[in-house]
Amino acid sequence: MTAPNEPESEDGWPVALRGVTETVVATLGPNGQWNFAALGLHAGDPVTARTWGATRTRRNFREKGEGVVQFLADPVVFTESALSILERPSPTHPAADAWVRVAVERVDGGESGGTSWAEWELTLVESGVDTERVPTTNRGYGAVIEATVAASRLDVDAYDTDELRDRLDYFEGVVDTCGGERDREAMRMVRDLTAWDGSRDETNE
Repeated sequence: MTAPNEPESEDGWPVALRGVTETVVATLGPNGQWNFAALGLHAGDPVTARTWGATRTRRNFREKGEGVVQFLADPVVFTESALSILERPSPTHPAADAWVRVAVERVDGGESGGTSWAEWELTLVESGVDTERVPTTNRGYGAVIEATVAASRLDVDAYDTDELRDRLDYFEGVVDTCGGERDREAMRMVRDLTAWDGSRDETNE
């Protein structure tokens, strides 16, 4: 982790947030390891995020009251964080371009489609930028991110599993046509880690 930097955006975050920005968050678990998971940040004042189900992120937010949000462009790392159990001894992943340590407070909760959810307010504590890069737009990378969302909903009663699998097939085609090798590796990981082909029935948020 680099030394904290002065905030680069008006609201203190090192990047400009808009709509929902997909990130990876690290939270400290009871085993002393940092658990990495996908987390969508909802832009606003304050910044908020929702956790779905009884996940490690929800537990660690509740018990520790903090996390380290990371912005990265590696589709394999994002997929591994979104769909598997990824734990590391350090709160920042080497693939992270920037990070923000946040204090979290639960501000709402409920149930939707049979799944409980909790809404959290995120307050920036400190941040750092490790890598600055010129942004590019690649449909393959975008398809990987959408695929992780669809895959995380497989076999959830509120969603049509066959429709989700059709979407995953479509995203796989986009990755094959437009993505690079890391995107293709990530898409293979989506298939291996989920119930996409019906051989598995568990995913991790």
